[in-house]
Amino acid sequence: MSEPVRTPPGSEPAAPAARPRRAVHIALWVLQVLTGLFFVFASAVPKLTASPYALDTFEGMGAGAWLMYTVGVLELAGGIALMVPVLAALAGLCFIGLMIGAFIVQMSYFGGENAATPVILGAVAALIAWGRRRSLGDLARLVGGRRR
Repeated sequence: MSEPVRTPPGSEPAAPAARPRRAVHIALWVLQVLTGLFFVFASAVPKLTASPYALDTFEGMGAGAWLMYTVGVLELAGGIALMVPVLAALAGLCFIGLMIGAFIVQMSYFGGENAATPVILGAVAALIAWGRRRSLGDLARLVGGRRR
């Protein structure tokens, strides 16, 4: 009888599920960074700097500058939070709510002209929230002061 061939420790091939899991992790990170940068630079900055377009949009709804600045701060905080591992899922959930509001505004005040934008961004936020859902437990433990 022959002896089974033994491989030295550490030279075993990676488990088949490890590569797809790593690819999903990397894809989620890319999506988080791109989405976070979009919310910070393309969405929050124009509101926080009171660009004429943003100001006209909010005043056209009768909301005024206070709502523009509030939404800008929420988008800035959320965009940054998307790039913080422990906050990514929570930021995704919060953006889902914000995008539902943006969709309602688009449909109510602007005739659905750009209604696809909050739908797409909401779907991206939902994907991030789902993909990073385990970080919600980490965040709860961190806030609660408990370690693993």
